[in-house]
Amino acid sequence: MTDATVSTSRPRAILPALEKIYLPLDTFAETLLRVLCGVLLVTHGYGKIVNPFGAVGMVESLGFYPGVFWSPLLAATEFFGGILIAIGLFTRPAAFAATIVLLVTVYFHGIVQGEGLGGAEKSILWAAILFFFAIRGANSQSVDAKLGKQF
Repeated sequence: MTDATVSTSRPRAILPALEKIYLPLDTFAETLLRVLCGVLLVTHGYGKIVNPFGAVGMVESLGFYPGVFWSPLLAATEFFGGILIAIGLFTRPAAFAATIVLLVTVYFHGIVQGEGLGGAEKSILWAAILFFFAIRGANSQSVDAKLGKQF
């Protein structure tokens, strides 16, 4: 195998009997992570979508001017992006946009509010999960798959 060749096979399990559990649940586990991520993003963005200009001061305090543009964009990214991620439609661009939002929250909590890693760790985890879906896209259990196309 050369460096240019990518292996798609998985390493064999140390306990081969467990593969009977792992393999059938593979797609389910990924789908569950995507749907939960999307639903939780929707619930987090709900307050912002109800009051899309409520975060104007906060986004401007981070240097995002004008806040009347960025605050509704933040609300839409979290709320509608969460819906798209949950159903698996335009998964990559929705997850990419949400990743950017979460990286800003890493900066906000870790640096601006001086909370360090302890304050930013949840945002770091969220950003990593969203980055996974920005790169991976949705799986076979998604609207993207049903359409037969994805970004």
